[in-house]
Amino acid sequence: MNPKTRLSPEQLGRFEAELDALRLQVVNELGDRDARHIRRMRATAQGAAIGGRSLLMFGFGPISWVLGVISLAFAKILENMEIGHNVMHGQYDWMNDPSLNSQSYEWDIVCDGDHWRHSHNVEHHDHTNVLGKDHDYGYGMLRLTEAQRWSPAALFQPLWYLLLAINFQWGVAIHDVKIGRWFKGRMSGAELMTRSRPFLRKAGLQLFKDYVLFPALAFWQWQRVLLGNLAANLIRNVWTNAIIFCGHFTTEAHIFTRAEVEGESRGHWYLRQIQGSSNLEGGRWFHIMSGHLSHQIEHHLFPDIPAPRYTEMAPKVREICARYGVYYNTGGFWRQYGGVLARIFRHALPTRTRTLEAAPGL
Repeated sequence: MNPKTRLSPEQLGRFEAELDALRLQVVNELGDRDARHIRRMRATAQGAAIGGRSLLMFGFGPISWVLGVISLAFAKILENMEIGHNVMHGQYDWMNDPSLNSQSYEWDIVCDGDHWRHSHNVEHHDHTNVLGKDHDYGYGMLRLTEAQRWSPAALFQPLWYLLLAINFQWGVAIHDVKIGRWFKGRMSGAELMTRSRPFLRKAGLQLFKDYVLFPALAFWQWQRVLLGNLAANLIRNVWTNAIIFCGHFTTEAHIFTRAEVEGESRGHWYLRQIQGSSNLEGGRWFHIMSGHLSHQIEHHLFPDIPAPRYTEMAPKVREICARYGVYYNTGGFWRQYGGVLARIFRHALPTRTRTLEAAPGL
């Protein structure tokens, strides 16, 4: 692993100023092109969903079923990744379109929008890869660094990861419920129920839509539709899990302790976001289907900038990093995802020598 880059206060000040200037430049360029993109993506997702559900409900034979599943999975991925995630970051609030408002948008997944806005936009983005503060790091069930205490349960984490990938929307959905705190006796049953209500309401609506309403509308084809919806959700879960795990758990992604981020300046924050994130290389539709989280570095530097702009910003960010000696973590999907899987398997085993003190609560 490349060592962390340490910059002097003067260097950090210049580093911060250059990234701030890049952000301001792009903000000043936002306009019709960006609005057309998000509206086009929304229309594409809606069309694919209608097409997929129609093939499942009215088609016959395995070919139409497979095509229906692919179309519906495509729609769900596009809505979750390129539309929902980015809209809820406030990337399109400047359009003043109520249907694209970050504070009211509700996406096609069992995770409640308000829960996501807190656990992801606040806890994860503010505290990226800070052990004990970024609860996305390992999702409370995976040991991904020597700094986390090992227990015999970690031996099973390759299996836990497989189950998480298959059911990823559910893992995301219960994330902000903080059910682990209840298991550890740090939360009362009453508080757990209060925190669970938005999740239960949203999950109930999603389950009703995919596994009751649409199968019922298909009459005698109900089994075909139910299985098709299940398969589409499975594809979406596995894909989004792989993309998201590549964002911060690759071989070259660094972790940080609470002490390291105490009194952190914006320049320090920028530096941490870069060193704790990983990019993926690919073509235009690969970037779109990843919600442009293939540009995780740029997303964490500028989370409220419309995601398609990251493709243009990436070479400039990389050039700034090179001038300051900051490693820019990028690679192909299989290389980066392979590093994630290796990390999961490696840290399932006890560490012979601990190089870092375990963070509190880990």
